[in-house]
Amino acid sequence: MRAALAQLLPELRAFARYLSGSRSEADDLVQEAVLRTLRALDGKAEGVDLRAWCLAVVRNTFHEQLRSRRREQRLAEALPEGESPADQEVPGRMRDLTRALRGLPPLLREAVILVGAQGLSHAEAAAICAVPLGTMKARVSRARRLLADQLGRVAPDPVMD
Repeated sequence: MRAALAQLLPELRAFARYLSGSRSEADDLVQEAVLRTLRALDGKAEGVDLRAWCLAVVRNTFHEQLRSRRREQRLAEALPEGESPADQEVPGRMRDLTRALRGLPPLLREAVILVGAQGLSHAEAAAICAVPLGTMKARVSRARRLLADQLGRVAPDPVMD
């Protein structure tokens, strides 16, 4: 059977090249088809038209790959603008940040959320919390340092206002 497969390779390659339009894709198709054929027949090639079988496997493999590429393209198009599959780790990082925020003492968590997440100035946050400006700056600084330690990264402190 292996000798018969070897004799079919040029014909399989030509057919795969016709389907795919690319030499490298044709080689990949033929390789996959031969592997599938060997697995499927595994010594049971008696009475099987090997040529027809292999051509069918090449064709089916091509169409499977085509459907897969179309599905991947639809998924890529469904992603929001500017988002790539690499951005899919963002939810995990957000969970880590949420856990780290929950681990902060309440006064520090409040300070960093007001200044960092809400975008308030230190003075505005200090007024909301009814504390001196210096106290708010210190809380935000400590909270950022604790978050950086907890998340395993050292984040530079932005310029205080």
